[in-house]
Amino acid sequence: MHSAFAGVDLGGTSIKCALGTAEGELLIERSIPTDSHFGPTDVLKRIGDTINWLTAESGLKPQRLGMGVPGLVDLTRGVTRFLPNLTGHWRDVPAADMLSSQVGCPVALLNDVRTATLGELAFGHGREGGGKLSMVFMAIGTGIGGGVVMDGKLRLGPLGAAGEIGHMTILPDGPLCGCGNHGCLETLASGTAIAAEGVRLVLMGLAPILREHVHGEPALITARTVAEAADAGDTACFDAIQGAARWLGIGVANLVTGVHPDLIVIGGGVSRIGQVLIERVREEVHRRVRMFPPETVRVEGSLVGDRAGILGAVALAARGLS
Repeated sequence: MHSAFAGVDLGGTSIKCALGTAEGELLIERSIPTDSHFGPTDVLKRIGDTINWLTAESGLKPQRLGMGVPGLVDLTRGVTRFLPNLTGHWRDVPAADMLSSQVGCPVALLNDVRTATLGELAFGHGREGGGKLSMVFMAIGTGIGGGVVMDGKLRLGPLGAAGEIGHMTILPDGPLCGCGNHGCLETLASGTAIAAEGVRLVLMGLAPILREHVHGEPALITARTVAEAADAGDTACFDAIQGAARWLGIGVANLVTGVHPDLIVIGGGVSRIGQVLIERVREEVHRRVRMFPPETVRVEGSLVGDRAGILGAVALAARGLS
């Protein structure tokens, strides 16, 4: 019989729960709505109920539970510090203890994108390099998050916050970011930024194919619809994707120069735009990295895709951070 480990990927809209093995096989899964407006006690209870349901259905008792959460976490105490996208922001919620008492096993918390990085490290590109791989993982979605792996180990810094690469300054006098800074990479190259540029183009009459795709409703514009319009021949949308990829490439070039990892992995929802995005990032890296041969650093898409978060949560439970 398998040794089972529980994983939870807590998102702003939905929560993925699973039981899996230390080898990355997901044995049973279930998703539930987050409904964070009911408060952390309710959300955590429903997570616990779901894990217990998975346990009853599978007959497998998890040895440990790992959970990725969207914000800052006290790793030692298992307390959420600030989850900006959840109602009430979950300040000082003892989530690990609350969940542990319900599911009957130890619980570990980690920031969600660092958890996704762990998923890539354990079950994706991280299998390369004999445990010595250095890698930066970038999750590009509504925002931009990341994680840093050096010599095969996830590096978290004193607050568990190392890897907030979406908030490096790219354009000093650029758009205001949600973090309070101006010109963060997230304001220029995230899914939100691409969608916002799509809205501008439609309202100015510059993206007719995109306008047709969303039936004239700017509220329906997303990074995906912009990419679809670009693929259908909308040149303004193609330029918008290329522009975001250029900013992203500048950010990646900065990371390459500062850290010189073996590999940059691009994941998250926007990465589904595909090879055109990755190729543009590679071009920018080759243009801007001058201190050493840029071809010594690979830029690749994620091997685990949108399962990075839940796989990382299982890896956190099975392997910890060591």
